[in-house]
Amino acid sequence: MTGDYRRFALTRGGQAIVVVLLTYVFTFLIISVLPGDAITNTLRDPQHGLSEEDIQRIVAFYGLDQPVIVQLLLSLGRFLTGELGFSLQSNLPVSQLVGDALPSTLTLATTALVIAIIFAVAIAYGAQYLPGKWAAVVRSIPSFFLSVPNFVIGLVLIEFFAFRLHSFTTTDPNSPVATLFAAITLAIPVSAPLAEVLIASLDHESRQEYALVARSRGLTEARLFAKHLVKPSALPSVAMVALIVGELLGGSVITETIFGRDGIGTVVQKAVTGEDQPVLQAVVSLSAVVFVAVNLVADLASPLLDPRVKLRETTLKEKVGA
Repeated sequence: MTGDYRRFALTRGGQAIVVVLLTYVFTFLIISVLPGDAITNTLRDPQHGLSEEDIQRIVAFYGLDQPVIVQLLLSLGRFLTGELGFSLQSNLPVSQLVGDALPSTLTLATTALVIAIIFAVAIAYGAQYLPGKWAAVVRSIPSFFLSVPNFVIGLVLIEFFAFRLHSFTTTDPNSPVATLFAAITLAIPVSAPLAEVLIASLDHESRQEYALVARSRGLTEARLFAKHLVKPSALPSVAMVALIVGELLGGSVITETIFGRDGIGTVVQKAVTGEDQPVLQAVVSLSAVVFVAVNLVADLASPLLDPRVKLRETTLKEKVGA
C-alpha cells in the first residue's frame, strides 16, 4: 500500500464521517423545527399511562426543556456512543427495535443485490453476444425494468406465484421461497441501471485493441468476456452498486410492506404513524451510515480494481506541477 493510497483512504474516511454527522444534524433539525412537540404530546397520551414524574424524566433525558442546540449536542453525543434512545410507542430501546428488525431487512437486501447483479450480468452478456435482433431486445430490458414500479412487480408475483401456483404463502412471508420472490421484486428495478452501465462499459472495452488482438488469436467470446472484459468493465459497475444501495434501502421498505415482512420497513411505518421521533432519527442516521460506508468501500476499491485510476491527490499534484 503506497503513501498516496493511504492519504487517499484517510481523506475519504474523514469525508465519510463528516457526511454521516451532517446527515444526523440535518435530520435532527428538520424533525425539531416541525410544528408541535411530538415527543411530549405522545408521552401525555393516556394510553401510555405515564405519570408526570415519568414524563419530566424523559423530557430531561432528551433535553426538551433546553434550547435546540443543547438538544442536538445531547442527541449527537448519544448517537456517537451507540445510545439511540427509547421508542415513544413501545418504551423499548431503539437499538433493540432496530436490532430485531435488521436481520430480515439485511437478508432481503443482500439477496436482492445478488439477484440484481446476476440479472445485470446476464443482460449485459446477452446484449453483447446474442445475434442482432435478440441483442436489441435484450438492450431494451433495462428500460422496461425501470418503467415498472416495484410494488406492481410484487403484486403480480404474489398473484401469480402465491395465489395461483401456490409456490409460497403470504402467511409465512419469511420463508425462503417468499424471501426469494420479495428479493426478485426488489432486484428487478435495481438491476436496470447496473445493467445499463455494464453494457456501456462492455461496449467500450470490446472495441479496445487488446480485445481485437485476443479475438485474432482465436479466443472464444466467452473466454474473452470472463478473462479480459469483466475486470476493466467492473469499475463503473462497482460505483453503481454502491449507489443503488440507497435504492435497495428505500425499496425494501415498500417491498416488506407488500409481502408482509417484519423488518425496518415495519419499524419505519409504525414510527411515522406514531410520530416516534427517536426511532425515525435512528433509522435515517443508520441508513446514512450504511450508504456512506458502502460508497466508501467502493471508492477505496476503485484504484485497486483498475491501476489506470489515478488518486485525486496525485492528480492535483500533477496539475500543480504542470
